[in-house]
Amino acid sequence: MIVEERRQKVLDLVTHKGFVSLTDLAQELEASESTIRRDLDFWDKQGVLRRTHGGAVYLVDGQSLPPLEERTSRQIREKQAIARAAASRIQDGDAILIDGGTTTLEIARLLIGRPMQIVTNSLPIANLFANSRETDLVILGGYVYPRTGVALGPLTVRMLEEVHVHQTLLSCSGITAKGLFNSNVLLVETQRRMMSAADEVVVVADHQKFGKQSLAFLCEQSAVDTLIVDSGLAKEQRGLIDETQVRLIVAGSASSEDFRQ
Repeated sequence: MIVEERRQKVLDLVTHKGFVSLTDLAQELEASESTIRRDLDFWDKQGVLRRTHGGAVYLVDGQSLPPLEERTSRQIREKQAIARAAASRIQDGDAILIDGGTTTLEIARLLIGRPMQIVTNSLPIANLFANSRETDLVILGGYVYPRTGVALGPLTVRMLEEVHVHQTLLSCSGITAKGLFNSNVLLVETQRRMMSAADEVVVVADHQKFGKQSLAFLCEQSAVDTLIVDSGLAKEQRGLIDETQVRLIVAGSASSEDFRQ
C-alpha cells in the first residue's frame, strides 16, 4: 500500500469512528504502530485530527469541542431554565442516567442531596455526587473524550448493557427535521445504548440547537419521548417537532407542557 493510500485510510477510519486507538489502526491496516504514528502526526499537522495518548480523535470543522468550562457559559440562563424543568420531573428514589454536557451538568447540580441513583459517563457530573451520602453513584468507564471528561466507546457500551433506569437525560448538538445529531460517531453510539437502557428518553436542548446538523446522526425524533427546550424557541423551530409524537416542554413558558399523544 502506497503512503498516500494508507494515510487516507487512516483518516477515513478516524473520521468514521470519532476515536481510534493506535493498536486498532495498525491491525486494521496491517502496518506497524510506528508507521501509523507517523501517519497520525501527518494529519495532526494538517489540523484534521488530533493525536492523543494511544490514538487519535477526529476534529469537527478543524477543531475539537471547546472545553466544558467554555461551553458552560454560553446560553447559561436558557440552560438553567431547562435544568429546572427537567429536575422537577424527577422523583426521589428514581434511577437516572445523565449524559455528559453543559445542560445536563446544570440538571445534575439541582439533584445534589436528593435520594436517588445516578448513573453517568461524565466525570464532571460524577464529581458532584462523589461525596453525597444521599445519592448512589455509578460511573460508566471507557475512553475519556478529550476536554469534555465524558467516557465513550465499547467499554462504556458494555457497562450500559447491565443498566436500567427510569430516565435517560441526553444532550445533542443539533436538531433538524431529519432527527437529532451530535459531534462524533463514538458519542452517538454510546448515546443510543443509553436510550435503550431507559423507560423514558429525555433530550434537553436550548433553542440554538434547532436547525443545526452535526457530523453524526443520533436518532429520528420519534425515538425521543420528551424534549425540553427554553422559551427562546421560535415558531418555525417548533414546527420541526409539531408533527411528531414527542412530548414538548418549553421551560419558563406560561403553558410549560404540550402533549401530543
